Amino acid sequence: MSPPTEVAGRYVIERRLGAGGMSTVFMAKDTVLERPVAVKLLAEHLADDQDFVYRFRREALSAAKLQHPNVVQVFDSGQDPATDRHYIVMEYVDGPSAADMLRERKQLDIDETVQLVRDACHGLDYAHRAGVVHRDVKPGNLLFAEEMGATKLADFGIAKAAEQTRITQVGSVLGTAAYLSPEQARGEEAGPASDIYSLGVCAYQFLTGRLPHEYTSLTELALKQQQDAVAPVADYRPEVPPELDDAVRLALERDPAARYSSALEMAEAIEAGAHGEVTAATQRLAMTDYDATRAMDDTSATQALPRTQYRGPEPTRVHDVALPVAAPAGASRRDERAERSAARRAARRRQFGGFLALLAAIAAIVVVALALLSSSGGNSVQPVDTGDPQQQIDQLRDFINEHSR
Repeated sequence: MSPPTEVAGRYVIERRLGAGGMSTVFMAKDTVLERPVAVKLLAEHLADDQDFVYRFRREALSAAKLQHPNVVQVFDSGQDPATDRHYIVMEYVDGPSAADMLRERKQLDIDETVQLVRDACHGLDYAHRAGVVHRDVKPGNLLFAEEMGATKLADFGIAKAAEQTRITQVGSVLGTAAYLSPEQARGEEAGPASDIYSLGVCAYQFLTGRLPHEYTSLTELALKQQQDAVAPVADYRPEVPPELDDAVRLALERDPAARYSSALEMAEAIEAGAHGEVTAATQRLAMTDYDATRAMDDTSATQALPRTQYRGPEPTRVHDVALPVAAPAGASRRDERAERSAARRAARRRQFGGFLALLAAIAAIVVVALALLSSSGGNSVQPVDTGDPQQQIDQLRDFINEHSR
């Protein structure tokens, strides 16, 4: 069906800007206020899903309350009486998305990455303080307004409206899953820490040109999120300052409590890291990670050393200030980072070895079960990889919940 030429008797469609599984976005002119706008028309088949329509309207109202320089403003929403299509009218951003920039250049400049992530953090921090979680932070939703020289976050609330609806296609699931936090993959409620993780994935991709976890299926991604350490940014981009490398990867911790306590903390850490500095937050989180890793790797004692026995610097309890880290007695800060990274890799190797043993045991059980079913003439075993992506996600969440530690 061809797109309408006018929406709600007010917005004249000029050209298409993009399309996805749920909607198509057009550039249009608001004939009342005489300004360019972006009009998002929901896919026609969604009009039959009353639960989705209700959630969509509710989330559009929440998003319309957000007014911030780093958030795309929602102006209007409703149902076009002529076509029965549901629509959202938003601020038109004249500039590329971060996804467009990645497609063109594969990697972004360090300063460019810092600006994009810092601005997005400020938009997220504002939304989080207003009680709104984005849930779908990804490069396609980070728009760079060239005239203003600022990043704007788009599509607040749309992901929540789509929850529990069976409208997602396999391609869009696999394309978006890379930016989902581990807790979202487990089916848990997304919170501010989930948005921080997703933005950390974006930052990592901007700098390295690749995702923290490369994958070909949802199951492979979930296993890597649970078991694999994220490779240092410097492995793919040596010129990235180690402090910025650390700041990005702290946002990618699988435990939400080990990430930044706010998006504003992340913004400060990213900006400081680009200048070879750390903040009180990165100092605190890195030292907590050091202690946890050292405790797991301590094979010479029957219990972990208490925190007071670690002779590194205690975190400075200040806010909004970038501080250089003093090196621990008898070792440089780089030596400390190397020791911490080696300890973390050793601990995760042991953890992954146990996981492989578990998989081997499961495989043995499956072989026996298949043999019994075959001999008994029962129904054939159905593969996990069904054609229904929602069922795949449900099965994946059950698997993670059953085998996570």
